[in-house]
Amino acid sequence: MVGSPIRTSLKSPWQNAFAERFIGSIRRILMNHVIVFGEHHARSLIRDFIHFYNNFRPHQGLGGQSPLGRTVSNRDSPNSRLRSHPVLNGLSHFYDWEKDAA
Repeated sequence: MVGSPIRTSLKSPWQNAFAERFIGSIRRILMNHVIVFGEHHARSLIRDFIHFYNNFRPHQGLGGQSPLGRTVSNRDSPNSRLRSHPVLNGLSHFYDWEKDAA
């Protein structure tokens, strides 16, 4: 049957490429740079990472967009400044144009 789900073998997570790619991203981008102080802290970090991954992180397969889409701010005037917003406690950033106050 075409399109039916493929089951992975028990105790064989390497057979699920999507899960392996996501877990690898969590490890490389987040866990290799943070000291985790317990299960609650780890869950909080992973929750923040999932929000970052789906809302801000550009994905090559989506043409530089995020899975939930990002709003792109335009430069209103030559006096507008580029503003940095820290994500994941400063491990990453996203940028947008600050509105011209004048």
